[in-house]
Amino acid sequence: MSGETARDLMHAGVRCVEAHETLDRASQMMRDMNVGALPICGSDDRLKGIITDRDIVVKCVAQGLDPSQMTAGDLATGLVWVSSDASVEEALAKMEQNQIRRLPVIEDGRIVGMITEADLARKLSDDKLAEFVHRVYASGG
Repeated sequence: MSGETARDLMHAGVRCVEAHETLDRASQMMRDMNVGALPICGSDDRLKGIITDRDIVVKCVAQGLDPSQMTAGDLATGLVWVSSDASVEEALAKMEQNQIRRLPVIEDGRIVGMITEADLARKLSDDKLAEFVHRVYASGG
């Protein structure tokens, strides 16, 4: 992986949910795209955070709140990202340090892709992948 960057590891074509969109709309987008998380972007197309399907369940539905009344921006968390020219090692370190399984990739202030566990499984050696999984899941992250 020497010399490879976050851009080489990521998958492109990430769609954001806008911060003003409701959680029921975010849920529909996740269903339609078959993903468990979406980056949240503002009207300026800048990353505001990430929302997961679990966030919607735990922080909205399980609290008795209405997903048609809460917005993605209300739950925007996890403003952790990596530059597209960062090394693969740097991207993995950010994911491990923050105990996250999805990492937005930013270029010129805009999101250009996302690194997920599936991307890691496709690109990393079995040993490196096992090490990553151990580090991220060992702390219950």
